[in-house]
Amino acid sequence: MTTRPPPRGGPKGRRPQPGKPSFDGRARTGPRTSARDAAERAARNRGDDAGARDPWTAQGAAQPAASAKPKPRVAPGGPPGCSGAAPARGKVPAKPAAHPVAKPAVKRPEPPAPPAGPTRREQRAAASATLASGVQTLTVEADEAGMRIDRFLTARFPLLPFTRVQSIVRKGELRVDGKRAKPNDRLEPGMNVRVPPLRLDQPSERPRNAAREQDDAEFLRSLILYEDADMMVLNKPFGLAVQGGSGTVRHVDGLLAALTGPDGQKPRLVHRLDKDTAGCLIVAKTRLAAATLAKSFRSRAARKIYWALTAGVPRVRQGRVSTYLAKDEPTDADARMRVAKHGDEGASHALTYYAMVDQAAQKLSWLSFKPVTGRTHQLRAHAAHIGHPIVGDPKYFSVENWELPGGIQNRLHLLARRIVIPHPRTGKPVDVSAPLPPHMAQSWNLLGFEASRYDPIVEAPES
Repeated sequence: MTTRPPPRGGPKGRRPQPGKPSFDGRARTGPRTSARDAAERAARNRGDDAGARDPWTAQGAAQPAASAKPKPRVAPGGPPGCSGAAPARGKVPAKPAAHPVAKPAVKRPEPPAPPAGPTRREQRAAASATLASGVQTLTVEADEAGMRIDRFLTARFPLLPFTRVQSIVRKGELRVDGKRAKPNDRLEPGMNVRVPPLRLDQPSERPRNAAREQDDAEFLRSLILYEDADMMVLNKPFGLAVQGGSGTVRHVDGLLAALTGPDGQKPRLVHRLDKDTAGCLIVAKTRLAAATLAKSFRSRAARKIYWALTAGVPRVRQGRVSTYLAKDEPTDADARMRVAKHGDEGASHALTYYAMVDQAAQKLSWLSFKPVTGRTHQLRAHAAHIGHPIVGDPKYFSVENWELPGGIQNRLHLLARRIVIPHPRTGKPVDVSAPLPPHMAQSWNLLGFEASRYDPIVEAPES
């Protein structure tokens, strides 16, 4: 037989009155207490705080202070002092308010400022000192990407003569990622360059000549054709070498030290011109600009136009010269170039477009050249190859029974007239032209050539 539970209010037929004690002595003032009330009451009997044991409170919520004791709740009409009385029927038990205790803010000590790093000049001096003491392995940085191995060493170790750099590379003493390297090899970020022990030229102890540096800086500024924050284009004069060598004391690379910035960065050469070639020479002001401009030259994104005064008049007024060139003496950096065959040792392809702008008495010609490649002495060798060498060229001019006309100086008549190259930061073309050097301007005036005459080489192909 199934039994039914007794009524909630007590024995059958009797409903307890509010506020009056029942047969078991408990106050029947409403429904049974909830599990939450029971837990709080049991906690108070044990003397601890129920809020700290409340399983319904989300973890991480603010808890009341441990020293605050909960106040007993007394139902309306209930006996005083009865802490276990439940609230009246129909009312929701009030949840004790929890007053979070504000924690004092803890001030964390600020990390110390990083020490200032060494300047470029200090880094180069430290690298030079390390290099002189023994073998060193250098890692190519991101802003050195695309640099030639000889230019890389010259930039890292300015005290190392350029001829010495070429010597150690040629002898195989320099290794890139464990392999032998050539002077014109290009570097990529992350490559390891092993440098052998070297004896560097020790800098003189004499103080720096401020007056001389100021003169050098003013001289370079007088040559500027174009300048911005990333690059500048110089009008290199005739007879001034671009880089140092055997017996060469004054050169552009050395003069650029007078324009070194406060951070120790010296302007860098991007390409080179022969000592006796005048005209546009690009110089980068930062390592990043130098790497970007060097890539423009390698990818043939730079456009160059040269003017020259040549012997004789070519039968074909506009033409294309495509040959292979190799050095007569591979060990000589400034050796004479000869026309070689494909497959010859050291032979490289060279391509040049030319156009005759004007001529004088069928004896002299004003030729304009557009080189597609950039080989050593390329224009001078190609002009001699087609039978019209450049006037004043001591290496390639060999015309029998030819006399220099009166009033024309026996100097190389070759000018880097114009260059167009993408800007290293914006990518927009930078177009710069150089004026005729004094000895060529004298010849132009004597022969009646107009420098403003239309140059048909601009219509030549780009490749």
